[in-house]
Amino acid sequence: MRLLGLDYGSKTVGVAMTDPTLFLASPVETIKREDEVNLKQTVRRIRAICEENDIHLIVLGLPLTMDGKIGKSAEKALAFQHRLERDLYLVRVIMEDERLTTWEATQPLLEAGIRRKSKRKEVVDQLAARLILQQYIDNHSREEIEQEVEKAFHKKELRNELS
Repeated sequence: MRLLGLDYGSKTVGVAMTDPTLFLASPVETIKREDEVNLKQTVRRIRAICEENDIHLIVLGLPLTMDGKIGKSAEKALAFQHRLERDLYLVRVIMEDERLTTWEATQPLLEAGIRRKSKRKEVVDQLAARLILQQYIDNHSREEIEQEVEKAFHKKELRNELS
């Protein structure tokens, strides 16, 4: 079993994945898109990653404001969650607080002397996705994670009953 972590942004989605033991999250790629509104290609790529790696649980970053409220960015992330839940078969998408992950992901890059924002942007979204996913697996037991995965299969049963 592997999990996928996503850092959703207006033009990119950072992607990370756990190892099969659910011990370590690693950066995978950054999905870029030209248009903030058109998500078809982005969803297609995420679906392909899930199918290739037998992933049934996605941890999507929720960019709450510093005082814990839902702002415009969080609303967009929640809308993206609903889109993924609708379009991905046998995949559950849960939200994880991502406050400060982009800042935290940027610090080692700055310390390594990568000053140009364009160079940092190439990897910072992946690193933020890794931090979101690592935070989730560090804060949940394997049993809790397996229960979340089971809900993806329950979602399929509900869809079948409704059709």
